[in-house]
Amino acid sequence: MKILFTKAAFVMLGVVALLSSCSKKQQSEKTGIPYNDRANGSYTKFRQTHPSPGPGLVPIEGGTFVLGGSADQDVTFDYNNVRKRVTIPSFYMDETEVSNQDWLDYLHWISVTFPDDHELYYNALPDTLVWRRPLSYNEPYVQNYLRHPAFQDYPVVGVSWDQAQDYCQWRTDRANEFILQQKGILASAKDNKGKAPAASAAATGHAPFNTDMYLNGQYRGAGIDGKKMLPDLNAGNTTGKGKSVRPVRLEDGILKQAYRLPTEAEWEYAALALAGNTEFENINDGKVYPWNGLGVRSPKKATRGMILANFKRGEGDNAGVGGYLNDKADITAPVRSYPPNDFGLYNMAGNVNEWVQDTYRQTSSDEVDDFNPFRGNEYTNKRLADPVKGIYAKDKYGHPIKDAATSRKKLTYAELIASQGGTPPATTNGAPTVAGQPANANSAAPPLRSDLVGKPYNADQRGYNDTVNRVLYGTTTLAHDQSKVYKGGSWNDLAYWLNPATRRFMDEDESSAEVGFRCAMDLVGSPEIHPQGKPHFKVKSAKAFKAASN
Repeated sequence: MKILFTKAAFVMLGVVALLSSCSKKQQSEKTGIPYNDRANGSYTKFRQTHPSPGPGLVPIEGGTFVLGGSADQDVTFDYNNVRKRVTIPSFYMDETEVSNQDWLDYLHWISVTFPDDHELYYNALPDTLVWRRPLSYNEPYVQNYLRHPAFQDYPVVGVSWDQAQDYCQWRTDRANEFILQQKGILASAKDNKGKAPAASAAATGHAPFNTDMYLNGQYRGAGIDGKKMLPDLNAGNTTGKGKSVRPVRLEDGILKQAYRLPTEAEWEYAALALAGNTEFENINDGKVYPWNGLGVRSPKKATRGMILANFKRGEGDNAGVGGYLNDKADITAPVRSYPPNDFGLYNMAGNVNEWVQDTYRQTSSDEVDDFNPFRGNEYTNKRLADPVKGIYAKDKYGHPIKDAATSRKKLTYAELIASQGGTPPATTNGAPTVAGQPANANSAAPPLRSDLVGKPYNADQRGYNDTVNRVLYGTTTLAHDQSKVYKGGSWNDLAYWLNPATRRFMDEDESSAEVGFRCAMDLVGSPEIHPQGKPHFKVKSAKAFKAASN
């Protein structure tokens, strides 16, 4: 049974974040106090929704599968793929690889927004020299591959893992900014007589839109606030017309989650797309590639014999025979070439390898958790410029500055203030007043351990002192904390690497003509994407509270 993933399942768009507007006011199930009523404390409840994916993404319904299970051989004898049953939560993933045109959009925005910051633009440029080979005439690709219109829908290459991270941050901010502008919550170029707030930081006096800064109330003011900001039930937040308004909050459900690289497990799960072979929790047939069957050629009558992905069939055979090119490509191919898999994802085998989020370790498959497995966590906190007011410190590009987290749990308020170097809160009898505790001499929070101050909290199992000890790197191992996984096979790889379970690594600041990437996004809420036609338990609504009458 093939499962068709369409956007029709996400009809509830646009108004997903508006306040509940039922004729009868909703009330708290636990206190009975009505929501969205100025006269009762202005408690706010938002409509519960299943958000739609961000631009370019398709939904991937999660579930259980065997990580590494599609690998039937280990021809490289790396012993780096122990089979393990895991569960992947539902998420969103790019339908295609990020293309040259997508990257040119990114470069254009940088050049317009920061016209004098040549270093920023240079650092964002892909390394087109990855095409050079000492004994191959590839110089035309060095000059043309990224910028010539003939290659605009081909996957971007020469991009490092670090550059992909920066692109994800930029894409998150631009997508959310545009959503708010379309709704009139943020001012657009039309509102500002042709000058959008993000058009030039120097011209407007504001740093470009950043999602974290906006949600923290640090992206406001003339030329930024739109004419259709949301109504605020709390008094005091008014515009010049006396209308009480506010910016969007996370609770509204309007803003999208952050774009990011998929985890290795997510990527492998999405590439296999076993949901297409599943009926009533029974997987009817496994897969070696993102398509069914053991071969790499199409069995369908109209396309019989055609190769299903862009890869290297053998030594010196990148395209087939002139007059009847089989895979229609010599290097990369357009990002929508070849049939998509059962999740609707293109080129999950071949064309270019793809960066994933994970840090490489040979034993990762055996050691990671069985729910949402991932290796590479580096926990951070946003630095506070004013700890008491909760204002984030930001860099010259308007991004919050992030520091390594130093604790595995939430700090007390006094610890938070002290860790940020701020002014301690009001004291009683010389001791800080800690939220939730009596204001007395015994309420002082214990001082931060001196041996932990400034050191990152890292719970990842990476080996003893991997973050600081590189004595063995280059001697007995080539893997360290900057080694990142890429998967999928490329136009210059043999068919073995098309298997989704295969895994290789490269340092995060390196790049290749055979490696690109695609983005993913968290899915919040219910994991079931297609509930139609499936049995469900009935859920009763909460009973309305009625005060006893005299």
